[in-house]
Amino acid sequence: QGQLIESGGGLVEAGGSLRLSCTAPGRIYSSAVMGWFRQAPGKEREFVARIRWSNGREYYGDAVKGRSTIIKEGATNTVYLEMTSLKPEDTAVYYCARGVQWSAAVRDFDSWGQGTQVTVAS
Repeated sequence: QGQLIESGGGLVEAGGSLRLSCTAPGRIYSSAVMGWFRQAPGKEREFVARIRWSNGREYYGDAVKGRSTIIKEGATNTVYLEMTSLKPEDTAVYYCARGVQWSAAVRDFDSWGQGTQVTVAS
């Protein structure tokens, strides 16, 4: 299926906003679930958000709920993660992933991007 490609990370001040992008090299099929995860140094990879490609159903992890929006764009095979009110604890490498299970588990996603660093300065 090819590797997913993330972009949009960077350094942002606390309280700021950021939009991450993830583009698939080919068509994202309707059966897909696209997810965002993050991993901070010394911590396990953590679920952030997911969206079902067929109907746009969304789900968010508790740490980002109310501050994040996951958006799909079928025409460009791209999924976005918009984050607002960023906190220093949001600092992590953010990964895009693709699976077919409606799940928050890392093991249920079989295609991953290389990750993009997000650093939130206090």
